[in-house]
Formats: sequence, C-alpha cells, structure tokens
Amino acid sequence: MDKDIRETFWKSFQTSPFIMIKLDGAPGHAEPMTAQLDKEAHHAVWFFAKRDNRIAPGGKAMGQVMTKGHDVFACIDGTIVEETDPALRDKHWNNAVEAWFPNGKTDPSVVMLRFDIQDGEVWTADMGIKDVFKLLTGKPIHGQDAGEHALGAV
Repeated sequence: MDKDIRETFWKSFQTSPFIMIKLDGAPGHAEPMTAQLDKEAHHAVWFFAKRDNRIAPGGKAMGQVMTKGHDVFACIDGTIVEETDPALRDKHWNNAVEAWFPNGKTDPSVVMLRFDIQDGEVWTADMGIKDVFKLLTGKPIHGQDAGEHALGAV
C-alpha cells in the first residue's frame, strides 16, 4: 500500500477511532467499537469489551472505518485475540473507557481485545471545487478525480 495513503488512514483513524467490526461467519451484524490506537504499534488496534460481547470470543474478523470528515474509508481484515499484557491494559485505560466500564480495569467481566490487522483496502476522498460542482450539477465524475484507492498492509 502506498505510504501516503497508509499515513492518511492512520492520521484520520486517530482523530475518529471508530470501527464497525464483526467476526467472520458469526451471526448478526457488525457493531461499533472505539479503537485504542498506539503510535508504537504496527498493524494492531485494541478494544475494551465485556466478556459476553459478540466479538469477545475472537477469531478472524473484518472491520469498516469511515472517518469523521468522510475523507477516508477502509475495510480491514485481521484476527481478534485477547490481550493479556497488563501493561497494555493500563496504558490504554482512560476516562472514556472507565465511563463504559465503571467497575474499573480490574473488573473480571471486562476483556481487552487486540485486532491484529493482516491487510486492508483504503479509499481517500479528496474532491476539489471543480469535482464538487460536477457532483452538484450531475456531471460525470471519474473515480481518479474523487481520491485515491489502495490495497495491502495498513
């Protein structure tokens, strides 16, 4: 994947760290999760969840990201596993997480999950004023005019 698109993805995901995620083959729909991101990590994000959450069993999963400004869209594929490193749990625990899990980080019903990302597909939307005008007036827009697209490791 192009380095610029990868960097754009991670910057946008940092400012809007929400993902719709679902285990492969599991019944039901994807659900929104707040990702805990770490600049030192490569190809991994974390989530806190209740042990009875539909993604808590772990396994192959797919997530969709659409950032706040609708300038980056991504579909990422990987594996969810339980994170057992207490230092990482401490590092990522914060007031926002505490609001969801008021019994604290030692609550045995709360699990920390790591999503190890294998690959992804990322689209960036970067339409100039000319293309916005085309959109508003129904004129044809060519895919390459609307942004960039890349496949591979994120």
